[in-house]
Amino acid sequence: MRVKLIAHTDNPDKVVSMAAKLCYSPVGAESIGEGLSPQEVEKFLGILVSMGHESPIEHVSFTFSIEGISRACSHQVVRHRIASFSQQSQRYVKLSQFEYIVPPQIEANEEAKSIFLKAMEADQKAYDEIVEKLYEKNYAEFIKQGMSEKKAASAAEKVSIEDARYVFPNACETKMVVSMNARSLMNFFTHRCCERAQWEIRDLAFEMLREVKSVAPILFKNAGPSCYKGSCKEGAMSCKRPDIPKSKIEAIEASL
Repeated sequence: MRVKLIAHTDNPDKVVSMAAKLCYSPVGAESIGEGLSPQEVEKFLGILVSMGHESPIEHVSFTFSIEGISRACSHQVVRHRIASFSQQSQRYVKLSQFEYIVPPQIEANEEAKSIFLKAMEADQKAYDEIVEKLYEKNYAEFIKQGMSEKKAASAAEKVSIEDARYVFPNACETKMVVSMNARSLMNFFTHRCCERAQWEIRDLAFEMLREVKSVAPILFKNAGPSCYKGSCKEGAMSCKRPDIPKSKIEAIEASL
């Protein structure tokens, strides 16, 4: 898994402070910003975060490049609605040798891993054979319609891989660019850093948290699952292990 913050609002901590202060100021945001020292930003934003005043944090956004995750994981990511997504297309990208994610539990079990790898090999073989069969018919049809050989070849491949992709599993590796404002990210971390979240998206969430903490440490000071910020909200479904996410977040902060 590879996660990198590729763009973000400049001075996110300061921008949020300016937006929040504007609500109670007779002067504009630009004048407020001119009078804000780093120490004042830290102090004010600390108060804002502790109060849970969340609307001003929507003014800053973060864009991530994400690679090496499965389709099973990406399907969970896109359920976070206040965000923007771009994902590698299986309609336009021919997967001559598709990459896949091996779950840790399967990786640790030799018999299960052997079955899994054979299934991946079979999926690739089936994909290649289906593409070949569909391509022959589609190419001939496009030639019949009067296309040049070059255009017919390109069009035939596209429509062939469009349907052949259906044999690929959830394990198929994908790439994404994801953008969220800070408030959406807070919600994302609350749900996905939780020990009850599925292991892959949980790993992704902590990598994303590492990235944003490096550029907006005050804003994301309390970011994490509900147990990290206070008490667990999962009720009877609680994992009762708040020490685990806490230790992960502390390790992130220690590495920055």
